[in-house]
Amino acid sequence: MMLINQIIERARANPQRIVLPEGTELRTLRAANQIIKEGIAKLILIGNKNTINELAQQESLSYINNAEIVDPETDARMSDYSQLLYEIRKSKGLTVEEAEKFAKNPLYLACLMIKNGDADGELAGAQNTTGDVLRPAFQIVKTRPGISVVSGAFLMFTPTTQYGSNGLIVFADCAVNPNPSSKELAEIAVSSAETIKAMAGVEPKVAMLSFSSKGSAKHELVDKVVEATKIAQTINPDLQIDGELQADAALVPEVGKSKAPGSNIAGNANVLVFPDLQSGNIGYKLVERISGSKAIGPILQGMAAPINDLSRGCSVEDIVNMVAITANQAMNK
Repeated sequence: MMLINQIIERARANPQRIVLPEGTELRTLRAANQIIKEGIAKLILIGNKNTINELAQQESLSYINNAEIVDPETDARMSDYSQLLYEIRKSKGLTVEEAEKFAKNPLYLACLMIKNGDADGELAGAQNTTGDVLRPAFQIVKTRPGISVVSGAFLMFTPTTQYGSNGLIVFADCAVNPNPSSKELAEIAVSSAETIKAMAGVEPKVAMLSFSSKGSAKHELVDKVVEATKIAQTINPDLQIDGELQADAALVPEVGKSKAPGSNIAGNANVLVFPDLQSGNIGYKLVERISGSKAIGPILQGMAAPINDLSRGCSVEDIVNMVAITANQAMNK
């Protein structure tokens, strides 16, 4: 877990402007107070200014005074933001009146602030569903050039330090895409490799997971993973990637040598790309609960700017960590 401390230190050394749309949510406010106190980021809270200040006073959160508070009902920039939204969405039939209404929605306003250059990243989800967080992000910020799919990765800090990078393994996609195509799976692999490099500074070694290793089974689901591996190599010819590999072949050197002889990834993977959301989501939760691993995320990948989603059951610590991760993404954008 030393890595999360390093991520926080990098964020503190170059504070980014992170907007928190759920500015009146208590865990968010408590985390914001700690973040400002420790200098991890420059925070923008969206919400009614009086309500935020009253909650901060009740909770003795004295550092909230140093946050920028944006009230959608009174902020002087709202006409600019609604006009920006109208220009972005008018081809989809959005009217001026609808743009004015949507711009006051904190989740839309946060994305408009990023699009307008007034914020570097966003973190939400303590009160809102993933779908609600992602909808305005797709409409306003959109995906990075060359990437058509957004995915969710977890940093898994495991007690089994012989695997991954001293126990750190990236799991993806565990949050967004139920059944990605071969092309989408390839893009998830490329994005996940960038995530571990940006967060941990280690060289990614990507394993494309399956129930088969190098042709040990024949099935259309295996074919999808094989094709995804080829596409990922086309997208990034320098990427260290191999597949299809079973999980043990990806992680355990002895098994890797047996099931995939000659592979420089088998037995050495630090990024695991799951073939679908079911396996990814089940896999990370099993590892987290059974092994005592720490899961941090989901880190949303593929957006043109860092926008991250929280679990509605998140803790104050989760919010602090994810703000630091969002800040690191903004620095590496």
